[in-house]
Amino acid sequence: MRIKAGGTSNEVPDSNISTYNTIDRQPRSTMRYGTRMTLSFALTAVMTAAVLSIVLAFVWEGQFQTYTRSNMQRMAQQMADSLSQQYLETGTWTSDALSFVTTSSESMPEVGVRIADAKGTVIYDDARGGVIAAPAADRSNFVPEPNSKDSVVTADIFVVNGENGSEKIGQVTYWSVGSEALLTQSDSAFRMSSYAAIITAASLAVIFACVIGILAARSLTRPIKAITTTASQIRNGDLSARCGLKGSDEIGRLGETFDEMASTLERDIMLEHRLTSDVAHELRTPLMAMQATVEAMQDGVMPADQDHLATVNVEVRRLSRLVDAMLRLSRMENGKIPLNIERTDVVALCSDLVTMQELLFQDNGLTLTFDNRTGHSKYYAEIDPDLIREAMVNLLSNAMRYTQEGGSVKVTVARDRRNVMLSVSDTGMGIAKEDIPRVFSRFWRSDASREREAGGLGVGLALTKEIVDRHNGTISVDSEEGVGTTFTLKLPITYKQPKASMQGSKEQKDKQ
Repeated sequence: MRIKAGGTSNEVPDSNISTYNTIDRQPRSTMRYGTRMTLSFALTAVMTAAVLSIVLAFVWEGQFQTYTRSNMQRMAQQMADSLSQQYLETGTWTSDALSFVTTSSESMPEVGVRIADAKGTVIYDDARGGVIAAPAADRSNFVPEPNSKDSVVTADIFVVNGENGSEKIGQVTYWSVGSEALLTQSDSAFRMSSYAAIITAASLAVIFACVIGILAARSLTRPIKAITTTASQIRNGDLSARCGLKGSDEIGRLGETFDEMASTLERDIMLEHRLTSDVAHELRTPLMAMQATVEAMQDGVMPADQDHLATVNVEVRRLSRLVDAMLRLSRMENGKIPLNIERTDVVALCSDLVTMQELLFQDNGLTLTFDNRTGHSKYYAEIDPDLIREAMVNLLSNAMRYTQEGGSVKVTVARDRRNVMLSVSDTGMGIAKEDIPRVFSRFWRSDASREREAGGLGVGLALTKEIVDRHNGTISVDSEEGVGTTFTLKLPITYKQPKASMQGSKEQKDKQ
């Protein structure tokens, strides 16, 4: 396998060749996120305006033509009714009967009018100056009306005949001069102005969308730039850099989470640097003691008797406990220790634990008591009893180690609607305020020499926190120097397996 120095790995399927590359600090120039967002807003506005304009044009155009046709039809019917009255007065088609048509036609020069008698003979055509006396066969020079039936409207002229009822005496034909559609000049002007208004509105919508896109892009990219800049500073070694973003929306929560992650990273790196020294010191102390004792026995300075061998055995056991604790913590963090959830009586669990530890506390001059605040003699929760017992033993050992002779330690079981709370309170020396955030870090100690004398390994509280985390619970500490400390485990009464764990369990079953 060949590896190139870098930060991202790429593996070729069915091949032993792999590559690894760092993040390019000078990436290729591409379109910025803000520009892409602005263009997206503009494109959305253009598409919306185009679709709206097309739909509106089809719908509005159809409605407008229907309106103009009905308007032209109404005008033709009014003309037919007027001609019917004129015909009744004269009894035949005369120039007097058709005279008012000329006056009406002159007021609407964009509308063509033709009048035909009952036989279809054109007796009036304003394109030929009005009244026509030519026979029906001699109309070759007439201005032709539109050929399309949709471009003209007609209205029949009827007169009431007492004997035969209504009698058709002619027909009025209207059309728009110079247009296949039934649009007058005013109608055409109105249509053009309407389309101009639609285009103007669409253009303004695109402009406003671009402006909104620019403002929205700036408001979104500003916090992203802040996070990117902060991440770059952290990558370059400035672990104190923070983006300072806060808020209840997604960006605000992202900023707060990022800063919290940066703080955790800074603390973990500092603890990692300290971890090497602490582990080396913890391992060196028993090793040096054993080495000095063995060398003294080899040189004959000390006899190889049971007392000196016992000293070596004590240091070996201490070293073994330290390695076992580190190994158990590592396995717990990696999820290699299975979680056996059972419906457990936590009152009985803590009561039995106090009973077993009571004599040990008395030997150290301390008083150990139990307080049941659940209101029930038995109270059940879904937990891993062995791991919770281990966590409580760690807390009790910690309390015994830092409580002076004559002090007291109390184990309390309480509950709320969804959780059970297990607390260990002592009257010991307490923890300094600035040390509170670090109490659950591995190998942490507020006073290294004091903890070594007390026999602590600096792993118990870190292991306890991992056990609580595996139960989806929380652990808290309240302390005051010179007064005492209280550790509280808050565990859900009903255990819910995390989705990731469920997926992992399913994959393991599939493999089996």
